[in-house]
Amino acid sequence: MLPQTFAQWHAALNDFPSLFLVVAVALELAGAITKRESLKAAGFWTLVIGGGGALLALWSGLAAEESIEHGGSVHLVMERHETMGIWMTVILVGLAVWRVVRRRGFAPIEGKLFYSLAALGAVFSAWTAHVGGTIVFEYGGGIPTTVLDGAIQERSLDHSHTDGEEHE
Repeated sequence: MLPQTFAQWHAALNDFPSLFLVVAVALELAGAITKRESLKAAGFWTLVIGGGGALLALWSGLAAEESIEHGGSVHLVMERHETMGIWMTVILVGLAVWRVVRRRGFAPIEGKLFYSLAALGAVFSAWTAHVGGTIVFEYGGGIPTTVLDGAIQERSLDHSHTDGEEHE
């Protein structure tokens, strides 16, 4: 089933830019080490697609912010996540544009700077994702009140497992 709300679209889209950044850097470094142009090309396109994905993730996140039910605590975390998401998008799109401009390769010191910034971007991306996850998993943001109330009620019912029984 396709996502139906901006929050669901954001949840579906937001992991790809981070993943693509990490994979792009790994492919490009592998290509540089092995001298395989196919790996460098795959890294190039992965980064470019990741930049586009970052724009979609940012758009869906900004739209979700305006549409989800939330309280004051969630709002503060959402503002922090929004700022981080904007910076993450600037970093990833900036790296993608830099890579497009320098498609034929980097000068040695420029390559070191590019990959260092990309690695820092990947770490920053993971932190941005963590902060976003706290909106849902620590504060219940994005979960409609009726759904949350139903989950709380259902959790209060007796639920147990027999010895050796696991969730399927």
